[in-house]
Amino acid sequence: MSIVRWKPLIHQLPLVRNPSLSLREQPKRYIRCCPKNPSLSSSAGFVLGSKPDSGRNLRPIVEAKAAQSPPLSQETDLISSEQFTVNRIKKTYGKVSVKLERRCGYEARWMLEVSCDLVGKWILHWGVSYCDNQAEWDQPPPEMIPPGSTVIKDYAIESPLNARSEGQSESAVQIEIDGDTPIGAINFVLKEEETGRWYHNKGRDFRVPLRGSSEDEITLSMKQSVSIWPEAFDQISNMLRKHEESDPAPAPILEDNSDTSSKKPIIAFHEDYTVIKEEPVQNSMTVTVRKSDKSSDKNIVDVDTDIPGHVVLHWGVYMNESKNWHVPPPPYPPATKVLRKSALQTLLEKKSLGLGNRGSFALNKEVKGLVFVLKLDEYTWVNNMGKDFVVPIENSTSGHEEKIEEKPGTVSSTDKSVDTGAAPYTENLISGIRNLVDDISSHKNKAQKTNEEQDNILHEIEKLVVEAYRIFKNSSVVEKPDKSVDDTSTTPTQLVVSSGTGNGHEILCQGFNWESHKSGRWYHELGEKAKLLAELGFSIVWLPPPTESVSPEGYMPTDLYNLNSKYGNIEELKDIVHKFREVGIKVLGDVVLNHRCATSCSENGIWNIFGGRLNWDARAIVADDPHFQGKGNKSSGDNFHAAPNIDHSQEFVRTDIKEWLCYLRKEVGYDGWRLDFVRGFWGGYVKDYLEASQPYFAVGEYWDSLSYTYGEMDYNQNAHRQRIIDWINATNGTAGAFDVTTKGILHSVLERCEYWRLSDEKAKPPGVLGWWPSRAVTFIENHDTGSTQGHWRFPAGKEMQGYAYILTHPGTPSVFFDHVFCFQEEIRRLISLRLRKKIHCRSTVKILKAEKDVYAAEIDGKVAMKIGPGFYEPERGPKNWTVAAEGADYKVWEAS
Repeated sequence: MSIVRWKPLIHQLPLVRNPSLSLREQPKRYIRCCPKNPSLSSSAGFVLGSKPDSGRNLRPIVEAKAAQSPPLSQETDLISSEQFTVNRIKKTYGKVSVKLERRCGYEARWMLEVSCDLVGKWILHWGVSYCDNQAEWDQPPPEMIPPGSTVIKDYAIESPLNARSEGQSESAVQIEIDGDTPIGAINFVLKEEETGRWYHNKGRDFRVPLRGSSEDEITLSMKQSVSIWPEAFDQISNMLRKHEESDPAPAPILEDNSDTSSKKPIIAFHEDYTVIKEEPVQNSMTVTVRKSDKSSDKNIVDVDTDIPGHVVLHWGVYMNESKNWHVPPPPYPPATKVLRKSALQTLLEKKSLGLGNRGSFALNKEVKGLVFVLKLDEYTWVNNMGKDFVVPIENSTSGHEEKIEEKPGTVSSTDKSVDTGAAPYTENLISGIRNLVDDISSHKNKAQKTNEEQDNILHEIEKLVVEAYRIFKNSSVVEKPDKSVDDTSTTPTQLVVSSGTGNGHEILCQGFNWESHKSGRWYHELGEKAKLLAELGFSIVWLPPPTESVSPEGYMPTDLYNLNSKYGNIEELKDIVHKFREVGIKVLGDVVLNHRCATSCSENGIWNIFGGRLNWDARAIVADDPHFQGKGNKSSGDNFHAAPNIDHSQEFVRTDIKEWLCYLRKEVGYDGWRLDFVRGFWGGYVKDYLEASQPYFAVGEYWDSLSYTYGEMDYNQNAHRQRIIDWINATNGTAGAFDVTTKGILHSVLERCEYWRLSDEKAKPPGVLGWWPSRAVTFIENHDTGSTQGHWRFPAGKEMQGYAYILTHPGTPSVFFDHVFCFQEEIRRLISLRLRKKIHCRSTVKILKAEKDVYAAEIDGKVAMKIGPGFYEPERGPKNWTVAAEGADYKVWEAS
């Protein structure tokens, strides 16, 4: 009988992990091997278990030979090994079903049932709204409250969903309703008891209408920026569902606050909603580089991960310290695709017993390192905490090559792919990065240099590296911009960036509201104000959607090439763009890429045939759009139910959209884009569209609900702003996004006098502008939230406090058209100060006060401001502060 000894399991072998424990908490694994033939450990198999004295049985032998790891005795052949923790999100799709129907045997009794088929303990957080006030939640009558419910303050009820039967995941709750009740609707959200997470309906409450037209109520809840108009109602309602009655007469959807609404009979209701449960999962990945046969000029790379399912390695190599991606020369491993000559995609091999994936391939010895990200499915990518995974390959050459010293602004002779035309634009950038690195090195042993300060410097380095890569990538097409962020300074954070992000000094004006289409000549009316807007200091104007549309507001486009809209015809559009250009204002076009309205029905009566120049059919519609029978792939985002959702994964769709955007740039003269409802499709497609159309500035509307607990906004909104930043990251930073987080927090601040909310846990602004200010487009109102729609109206009478905040802080501020003329002189003074003191999108904020009744901050050491009824005055000292602007509960000073 041979002697068996135990030794720790090295990390190249597959890991069997307990998903409920962190990496540090995982029990150590041990491998049983034969001392006379150590190679049997990897070639014949190994046994996983706890320490030998644990008294537990050994686990079954797990095959490991396909990983092509070297025998343990050859550890001297190891060149490098990197182990990564892979954080990913596991998504589980389920259904929430809502049914309202008459109780069997009872003429005047109705039953509402809400069910969910996802595993978990679910709670219905609900309230009612009466016919005379459908915006507010109220307590239901006691007889409506199901057994086991909990009363929440004075406006809501929490009722648990109970399992239908043992062993089934589906759970439900029933609410009995009196047919004579004056209640107009029931509102609810779902909460998962175990995690405390809330589930909304596209960022809003679920709403069950009790009275009125069911089609009307459902259509109203489709999307926060869409209303239905009389002449189009019949077409939209037919697309949603077939009416039970023949030839129903279309009627306008109007708010009815009269008492007559309570006399309408209760209507039946049945709607299914998709709900996605997201769970964080932690996996591991090990990449080992070892020497090949001595006669070969190759190194062998072994990849091993415990991530289940299909895993694609999206990879490249780098040849010098710049770490720019390159595609190595063939041959490539099996199941590898070359992607646009810029990266390789290799499908990893599944390991036995479902323990993960692995792969192995050879690289030339002159390669300095491997860079990669992981692709888990069509729309799920995983990186290393926001960066690429990087595996340096040290000592891989025979090694006496001459070290090339690079100077700032020059290009290494070893990197032939770099366009030297980019050098003049990168000199300050490279110098700035080195200065920041030196700053960390010079202070690393000083106690006063905190970890937080070092993290801030590292964050600045990361942003500069991202922009350096972008300049490198676009160096052959980038033109020198009209003006830099600061003509007199070479500070790295003031470097001019490339396509889609402007120069940092932009101030945006939304040039319309929800009613602007009604005159039929809006382009002409707005064009007359071009000179005034330029005098006020605006540098960009955002025009309404230009295309033919089912809705007069323009957000239900049909023929994309038909630029005759309710705002004016194509010639008037070109004329207004020219007028703004003459006064130095750039122009953004409002483009709707998520959805498009069909112009005719298919053979089975479904509206999914498109007319005009882009005559698409059902192949252009996502397969999981519930109303239009799409034949494309599944949606990469949230569905917009009132019109067919376009499948951007289709090559012909992307090609057509790119050509259309380039047409608008050339034919109309747009300088950039405002992108509507970008939650509906993956940001990577936006990246492609912007790279093709090369806008000067672009901003996406990523609008979802902030985090609330029992109706009160949570202090920590990091998850909300992270979702916006995730979308920006998906675009590769080529576009900014509206800072919905900041708007939402300002609402609670001003409504409840809670100015302490304007400082996050690290004493930074709590919105997107606190994390990525150069991509944050701040605003307090737009055509959806304000105007006559009023979906999320800014606190009345507090508007100038909001503008005092966004016009003095970093980010790119946007002013709503209605406010330009309501508060013209106050806005003029704030914009003038911003331009005079050269406050820009990356300016630094030092928060001085964030208390119950006052918020105060200093920006770039040049501007001080306060909002709120509380007291603040800048300290007297070497700076001489003078008042530059003031009004109701706000005051702004400038340093002379």
